[in-house]
Amino acid sequence: MFKFLKDKVKKAISKINDKVENELPDEEVEIVEEIVEKEEKKEEKKEEKKEEKKEEKKEEKKEELETKAVGIEEVEEVRAKGLFGKIKQKINTKNISSEKFDELFEELEIALLENNVALEVIDKIKNDLKEELVDKPIKRKEIESKILKSLKQSITNLFEVDSIDIIDKIKNKKDEPYVVCFVGVNGSGKTTSIAKLANHLKKNGLSVLLVAGDTWRAASIQQLEEHGTNLGIRVIKHNYGSDPAAVAFDGIKAAKANNVDVVLIDTAGRQHSNKDLMRELEKIVRVSTPDLNIFVGESTTGNDCVLQAQQFGDTVELDGAILTKSDVDEKGGAAISIGYVTGKPILFLGTGQEYEDFEEFNADKFLKFLDI
Repeated sequence: MFKFLKDKVKKAISKINDKVENELPDEEVEIVEEIVEKEEKKEEKKEEKKEEKKEEKKEEKKEELETKAVGIEEVEEVRAKGLFGKIKQKINTKNISSEKFDELFEELEIALLENNVALEVIDKIKNDLKEELVDKPIKRKEIESKILKSLKQSITNLFEVDSIDIIDKIKNKKDEPYVVCFVGVNGSGKTTSIAKLANHLKKNGLSVLLVAGDTWRAASIQQLEEHGTNLGIRVIKHNYGSDPAAVAFDGIKAAKANNVDVVLIDTAGRQHSNKDLMRELEKIVRVSTPDLNIFVGESTTGNDCVLQAQQFGDTVELDGAILTKSDVDEKGGAAISIGYVTGKPILFLGTGQEYEDFEEFNADKFLKFLDI
C-alpha cells in the first residue's frame, strides 16, 4: 500500500539533502546553552526548617517567619549569581534562502504530482515546509531528518478535519433510524462498501436495513440482495426504473415500523455532468433527509477521486468519504488530498474483496505506511 509514493518521497528528500550539503556554504553559528547546578543540600535544609517550624510555639512563629524570609532571599541571590552557567560552542549549519527553497522543493513537488496529490495540497505542504526551513540554521547532520519531520507534520495537519464516530452517532440517535446515503460515480464500489459497512455495524450490535436505490444499473438490485442474504439483512426494493426517492422513503418507513437502527441507501452511479441524474440525487436526499451522506471513491484514481468528491459536494452536502481499493493503491494521492480539499474526513478504507476487508481510517497508521 502506497509503496510508490513512499519511495518517490524518500528519493526526493534524499536529493534535497544532497543539494543542500553540496551547494550551500557552511555557516558557523555560536550556540549558547544554559546549565543549572543541582543543590540537593540546600533543598534538604529547607525541608528541615519546615519541620522545625511545625514544632515551634505560636509566640515564636512570627520571628521565625521573618528569619525565614531573609534566608530565602539570600538563597535566591546566590542562585542568581552562582547557580546558572553558560556553555558556548560553535557548529556548522546550512541556511536555506527562500529562493533556494523554491528550487529545492521542485524535487518533492514532482514526486507528489507523480502520485496524484492535489495541487492545493502540494501548495499547502510547500508553505508549511517553507515556514519551517527557510532562513533557519539547520545543523549539517540534521538536514534530512528536519525535512522529514516537517513533511510528516504537514501531512498530519491535512487530516485535521472533524472526525465522525459513526457507531457512536447511531447509538445516540433515539426513536428514529439513522439514515446513511451513499453517492459516487459508476463503478466506484458503492454497493460493496454498503455491504461492508452493514457487516461492520451488525458486528457492533446494530440492526440494519438496506435500500436498493440504484434502479438503473442492470443487476444492481440482485447484487444488493445477494449481500443481504449473505449478511442476514433485509433489503427494500422496487422494480427497475422506479423512482429511487420512493424506494428510499419506503425503506425508512419499514425501518421505523420494525425499530431498525440504521438504513443504508444505495444510489446509482452518476457523473456530475449528467444534470438529470444529479437532480435525481438531490431529490433522494431531500426525501430521505439522511443523517450522513458518504462519498464512495476509488482510491487508485487519485486526483480524479478528489475532484469527483468536490463535484458531488456541490450538489449534496457530504459528511465523509470511503476510499475503495486502498490495498492496491501504490500512490496514495487520494488519501492524502481528499480530506483537506473537501474539509470532510475519510471514514473507512476498503482493503480487499471480503466483508472484513474494511477498516476505519487512521491517520497515524497511514503515516506509518509512508514511513516518514
